[in-house]
Amino acid sequence: MSDTDAQQPEEQAEQTPQPHPWEGLEAEHFQLLRLAPLPTDRSTGLRPLRFVRFGRAERHNNEQSLLRLSVDIPGQRLRREQNLLEVWVDHRSREVRFGADKGLQIEPQNRGLGRFLLAQGIVWARQRWGSYTVEGGALAVKDILSEDARLRRDHFLRVQGFEVSYQDLAQVKASYAASRVSVLNPEWNQERVQIIDLLDCGAMLQQADHNLHEQQVKISKLERRIDVFKREDSGLRFTIACLVALALFQAGLLIWIATR
Repeated sequence: MSDTDAQQPEEQAEQTPQPHPWEGLEAEHFQLLRLAPLPTDRSTGLRPLRFVRFGRAERHNNEQSLLRLSVDIPGQRLRREQNLLEVWVDHRSREVRFGADKGLQIEPQNRGLGRFLLAQGIVWARQRWGSYTVEGGALAVKDILSEDARLRRDHFLRVQGFEVSYQDLAQVKASYAASRVSVLNPEWNQERVQIIDLLDCGAMLQQADHNLHEQQVKISKLERRIDVFKREDSGLRFTIACLVALALFQAGLLIWIATR
């Protein structure tokens, strides 16, 4: 085997792109989120009260910083790209990128989770690199299934401080951009999405247990009253049956006397 043949596998290995060391970063800190119950939406259906887990992790080095936010839903398996927001900071170019090219895929939809995740990323970036520029990008088209969904998406981005522009009259090709991180809005609708503290969570569980105990006491009292009514009902049924039998006997006796 020649030296050229031996060098080819090494060159191919060098050309193969290596995964980023932070690619498999998992959430390290968790909080509980309360999704407030909302009226039924004609597009997304029922919107009941729900609790989900909010996770976050971050990494830093001299060249880059990363914030990864995720939301887990109890009893529901999600694809890797769902309910995930990454904020990448490039210190060399002094630029911040929010999200991936495929867009922010949120489940359940229309509950305020997307705006919450983006607001958390903006808070994190503004605290450290407010003067950095924001990397814009194209908005995904395939996930927009209706005009209402498109309007919600554009409103969601504009409320957070991004500019949404269209490159065609049909309003299909769209892009988002912002000048600086400092111009972005770090707020979200706290009536829809609430962060539950551990003590608040414990208090909620304690109150729920107390309410459950009270309901059990009420149910026990009602069951005892039902048992009493059942016994009284059985007694009344027996008395009525006896009276009917007596009335039939007397009627028969009268008929017999009358026919004699």
